[in-house]
Amino acid sequence: MKHPHRERDNWTLTTPAARSTRGAVASQHRMAAQAGAAQLDVGGNAVDAIVATAYALNAVEPWMCGLGGAGFMVIWLAKEQRAVALDFQGVLAGDTRLEDYPVDPALPATPMGFPGVVDNANIEGYRSITVPGAVAGLEHALARFGSKPRAEVMAPAIQLAERGLHVDWFTSLQIGVCARTLARDPVSRSIYLPGGHPATPESRLRIPQLADTLREIAESGADTFYRGALAEKIVGDLQAGGSRISREDLAAYEVFEYEPMAAAHRGYTLYTPGEVSGGLRQREMLAYALEAMPTPPETPTPETWLAYAEALEHCWKRHKIRNGVLSPTDGGFGGIDIENGACTSSMSSVDAEGNMVALTYTLLNRFGSGVTLPSTGMLMNDSVSYFDPRPGYPTTMEGGKRINSSNMCPTVAVKGGEARFSVGASGGNLIMPAVTQVAALMMDFDMSLEDAVHHPRLDASYRGSIRVDPRFDPETLAKLGERFELEIAQQLVFPKLYACVSAVSRASENGECIGINDPTQPIGGGAAPAPFQIEPLDDEPVVRP
Repeated sequence: MKHPHRERDNWTLTTPAARSTRGAVASQHRMAAQAGAAQLDVGGNAVDAIVATAYALNAVEPWMCGLGGAGFMVIWLAKEQRAVALDFQGVLAGDTRLEDYPVDPALPATPMGFPGVVDNANIEGYRSITVPGAVAGLEHALARFGSKPRAEVMAPAIQLAERGLHVDWFTSLQIGVCARTLARDPVSRSIYLPGGHPATPESRLRIPQLADTLREIAESGADTFYRGALAEKIVGDLQAGGSRISREDLAAYEVFEYEPMAAAHRGYTLYTPGEVSGGLRQREMLAYALEAMPTPPETPTPETWLAYAEALEHCWKRHKIRNGVLSPTDGGFGGIDIENGACTSSMSSVDAEGNMVALTYTLLNRFGSGVTLPSTGMLMNDSVSYFDPRPGYPTTMEGGKRINSSNMCPTVAVKGGEARFSVGASGGNLIMPAVTQVAALMMDFDMSLEDAVHHPRLDASYRGSIRVDPRFDPETLAKLGERFELEIAQQLVFPKLYACVSAVSRASENGECIGINDPTQPIGGGAAPAPFQIEPLDDEPVVRP
């Protein structure tokens, strides 16, 4: 039994939930959730709310997601009684060449378990960037299923970008963790490392061009981003930095809309983006747990958590074999552990009509490639690291290839023809285990969303041991220890060892909606419908690059 974090923080983490019968939004940043909830306040629907939230995160949580990222969305359309999935994942440049990414055996594997390459070219800098799908995905969702004009939905994001990024201790932490990567890019260095050091709390950072870029998208939509004046700026910056992404690559980008994967569990139907997301692992985990526990006890028992842990190990082993990270005949464990819940932003929304959305999108690693494009203020992804630099594998790099294996797992759960909850998370390999445990607790034990999010979790991904929150009772720890090598590790603000969950729920009996973010996220939260208001920060020093 390992105790990697024996010196425990001296506090108990809890977080309040937002409640309203008019809907709710949950996000990894409270201001972004409030931007989304403001759309509900003026009659918008859950899709309007999620798009407003996603755009606002560019200005308040730029290190996790943004215009330069990609992801998935699952939407429940209450009147139509159907679910829709959107895939707006990144795509490799058409001229991608394996010789640009020679394997360096001296470097550690990437977060996806693939070999490191010379100069970290697949995870840092311009060569690590894929064609971003975020703007296309948000535009598609709003045009197809939203109800408000783009300019109105994006107005809070523009306001926040014009005000600048408020630096608190948590922001300083994010910058400090990635200071080495940020220092490689002159624009990122000038923004986030003023004077050569991470920006200090109680200051305000201006991200040059970001407000103008958001304003241009609000006026002209995805067309300018992929085929117009903004595309010209983006490609000019990318190619000047050494990227092989072309105007043709941007113009060819498309969003996939399709029927999501469904998984049945105790009267619920869970919708996820399917095999290219964490959805298949979720379905396999739940099926395994259901077989091990056909009739759940009244409350979770040690045997419950053993069943969940074994189910997670089972689905992760299958996943690693499918991806070529692990041989079917190999007795060892594939891939690596992610120690800090490094990446991504997840958000959920629900409106009074019962429409519900789960959205997860990402720059992949924290601050992505570390590159900020000088003409647009966009932080760019490092999603080339989703691909294997070795030939002959299912995920091998290939020109024009779309990301086809992700941990993201936005989930909407429906029962009796009504969306009951949606849940997603950030945290790389930690995402699917956390999302599925929260969902399982609600479905297996009729636990409230608030209780499920606050409940201790474990993390297992077929890596040779499982991580367990010490808040579990001694009997559960003993039962798990009979079967697994345990890492006893407290739930922390950093590193986030059990992912960062965002979720909403809606009660069938009275329509009460709840929004809540993970208790480990000090800047996260839920929001109920209200006008969007930001306080001026005139008393803070403004750091201008």
